[in-house]
Amino acid sequence: MDPSINIDPGDAEQAYRDKVSTITSEGKRNWLYPRKPSGRLYNARKILSYVLLGFLFAAPFIKINGQPIILLNILERKFVLFGMVFWPQDFFIFAAGMIALIVFIVLFTAVFGRLFCGWVCPQTIFMEMLFRRIEYWIEGDTPDQKRLDRSPWNREKIVKKTLKTGIFFGLSFLIANVFLAYIIGADALWQIVTDDPREHIPGLAAITIFSFVFFGVFARFREQVCTVVCPYGRLQSVLVDDNSIAVTYDFSRGEDRALLNKRNREKLDDGSTFFTNTDKLDPAKSYGDCIDCYQCVKVCPTGIDIRDGIQLECVNCTACIDACDEIMVKTGRPKGLVRYASYNGVKEGVQNKLFTPRIVGYSVIFAIVFSLFTYFLVTRHQAEALILREPGRTFNELPDGGYSNFYNYKVFNKTLQDIPVEIRLLEPAGDIHLLGELVSVGPHDRTEGRFMVFLNRNDMEPNRTPIEFGLFANGELIHTTRSMFIGPQNP
Repeated sequence: MDPSINIDPGDAEQAYRDKVSTITSEGKRNWLYPRKPSGRLYNARKILSYVLLGFLFAAPFIKINGQPIILLNILERKFVLFGMVFWPQDFFIFAAGMIALIVFIVLFTAVFGRLFCGWVCPQTIFMEMLFRRIEYWIEGDTPDQKRLDRSPWNREKIVKKTLKTGIFFGLSFLIANVFLAYIIGADALWQIVTDDPREHIPGLAAITIFSFVFFGVFARFREQVCTVVCPYGRLQSVLVDDNSIAVTYDFSRGEDRALLNKRNREKLDDGSTFFTNTDKLDPAKSYGDCIDCYQCVKVCPTGIDIRDGIQLECVNCTACIDACDEIMVKTGRPKGLVRYASYNGVKEGVQNKLFTPRIVGYSVIFAIVFSLFTYFLVTRHQAEALILREPGRTFNELPDGGYSNFYNYKVFNKTLQDIPVEIRLLEPAGDIHLLGELVSVGPHDRTEGRFMVFLNRNDMEPNRTPIEFGLFANGELIHTTRSMFIGPQNP
């Protein structure tokens, strides 16, 4: 959005765009004490958050056909998504999927702004629906938290701060264990937890480091992750425009602002004033529905004033919508002074435009990339073989005048059943001698080994001979791969 866009009056102050609400003018931390939110949208967020938290904590431990729902094993280059196993040979599928995801994020942000951050982002869910709620339970709401932090270290403060710190670190330790389970798997994590700690020093070190990182994020760094670190928040300024739907203040209805005790007064003949219980406006001033109560600011977890317009700190958590709606009901005004809307929708008083030329263009690109990703996913081979010449070896000359090379193979089974497999030499004519057994590969598993290839002198080219292998399952060719056979310069 154009940074000059604020509320409708074009001469409004723009100073808020030159600072971040969590950082003072001296560059120090401005600690926030957001008021505990409530309302229909907050209740909806709680339900969604607890469902997502349940899935997040359970996913590494739930298995489909012996595989976890989600596994991102970077160490072994094995990735599992909803029971489907992906190996390094499927990198092109991952690339297509990542491109589709990036285009979708661009499309979604262009339409709905930073809605993901407020409703689905793990950082927001953990912070607002877990750690912050525990803080409210122990220390109380905003006034109680401020009083506690400003008070000397008495018995109450020591007990509450110790209890909160202990629970926060315990949760961080639990999150670190679950996070590690996504990387190494639940079985490997269980071994680390139950075995002698001296046998799993790297794993315990990783858990400890992640525990302190999560504790630092949720106990101290907090909303600054969203305003300072997260690249998505910074990118939204180039992804949204005046038609993007976001948490927006209806300036056409809310301006000019005035407190109730300012607008509820009448002038007497002697020039004095008295306050009334009516909402009679000053004849010289036309007031809007905003009563300047600052409730939308008090509940904001990033400390902004939504009435200033769209800002990079806004995570679209809707706390300000619930707070404003509550005030509107109490003062007899219609809800929706702060709501999901686009700038143009508020300014022009029209319905939000979901289909603009830019959105249509993004949608077409996403449809193409996602279709390509789906095609790759559906047509991927049941099994694949990776065959490479054994490093550090050249060729062996045989007594009958032929030559041999050593090869290493890895066979990946991507199905849910055992696959009996066989490797054959397709071109040129020659023989394969396995150094071991290759009978079958288990579901979502891999096997590896070595074999030798024998070629006659007449079937070879000088120095390097292209060869092709076929991977057969139940006698049917399911995958081919190529390599090179090294021989003498003049065979």
